[in-house]
Amino acid sequence: MARLLVVDDDPEIRQTLAEVLSYDGHVVEVARDGLEAQQFLTREDYDIVLCDVRMPGKDGMELLEWARQHRPEVEFIMLSGHATIETAVAATKKGAFDFMEKPLDLPRLEILIRNATEKRKLVEENKTLVRRAFRVREILGRSPAIQRIREQIERVAPLETRVLITGPSGSGKELVARSIHLKSGRKDGPFVDVNCAAIPPDLIESELFGHEKGAFTHAVRQHIGRFEEAQRGTLFLDEIGDMALPAQAKVLRVIEEGKIRRVGGEKDISVNVRIIAATNKNLAQEIAAGRFREDLYHRLSVVVIEVPPLRERREDIPLLAEAFLQEITQEYGLPPRTFSKAAIEALCKYDWPGNVRELRNAIERLIIFSDKTIRAEDVERYVITGGVSAAPNDADSVWHRLREEVPPQQFLEKAEREYLLYHLHKHGFNVSKTAEALNMQRTALHALMRRLGISRNEHV
Repeated sequence: MARLLVVDDDPEIRQTLAEVLSYDGHVVEVARDGLEAQQFLTREDYDIVLCDVRMPGKDGMELLEWARQHRPEVEFIMLSGHATIETAVAATKKGAFDFMEKPLDLPRLEILIRNATEKRKLVEENKTLVRRAFRVREILGRSPAIQRIREQIERVAPLETRVLITGPSGSGKELVARSIHLKSGRKDGPFVDVNCAAIPPDLIESELFGHEKGAFTHAVRQHIGRFEEAQRGTLFLDEIGDMALPAQAKVLRVIEEGKIRRVGGEKDISVNVRIIAATNKNLAQEIAAGRFREDLYHRLSVVVIEVPPLRERREDIPLLAEAFLQEITQEYGLPPRTFSKAAIEALCKYDWPGNVRELRNAIERLIIFSDKTIRAEDVERYVITGGVSAAPNDADSVWHRLREEVPPQQFLEKAEREYLLYHLHKHGFNVSKTAEALNMQRTALHALMRRLGISRNEHV
């Protein structure tokens, strides 16, 4: 499904395309001309624009030129009843994805929409992977526990051994998994992470193993699962303790036989992946309660790496806090910040129930609401006593600080990002609840998050 904007001065064409494409499951909006379309593109996020070439006022080629400057991520499919080779070539040179003559061949148009959607998805995934590749952090800390984890990673990474990483939520289990992958012989292959707790039980098998077209309602095309995506790489099964028992049985089969079968499929597909799993649950208790397979546990736990909560390694907090401080200020393009000695001591005394994840979020909050030197009073006000809700006038100081410190050309984007991050954190990064609170569609919110470089995995 894609979010589409149809731009045509012919009302019949607008209505026909809106009806047909909506029936195919797309979200469709229409504009009468280039000027109205420009207003839509300024306010909303779209995946694809279906745009007539000749229109009164701002025509399609002018809109395309504007969009390449202001909304380069949106794909354009140009439509024309007066098509010439020269027009098609000109549209392509200006950045159009493709060109179609009128009257439109609707089956071919659907193929073009699908291809354009796949292209945009690949571009966004590539950007995400590049950002993650450059933002993979070293496992920081000087505590005995962290030193032991680093030693275990060095020993186990070059091998094909399956690894089970245990520890509370937010303690850094995914970072350990990525470090193993990057130090392994599979480092040039994909690292595919799956949050088993975030996928509904009735969808987990399709997500992991894929499905064939027609396997179930709404399975309108073949879907490649995460095991196939991780071919010759690493599959990270996060929160595997929340995986449904039927899916556990199929994962066990993959481990034993090295083969998967897509939902609705009739043939086995060989896969070559290294599995790393993680959980915040006590799997021995889950096995005793009948919620986790003992045989799968023994297959996954060839090596167990335990990541302790942050409160048990307080000597690591200053190093982590300084690293997050540098990372976030650079990300926002803000001047350097520093901690007072008393602020670091206050951070070290706090128990951090959300562990490293909570610490990073707290540092981000302190950067936004504190002065250039973060003091112990700031830690008390914005971390220990519950954050910004205790300071009703601090919103004004945030905008003042952004106005003073962010270059003019970046101000709107930074302000928009802060606004969205505030609401996402307010709703626990639940996209559905945040979209409802902001009165926008989930697809539009996802698109906005992509445009602003906000990844749920980096904040939750």
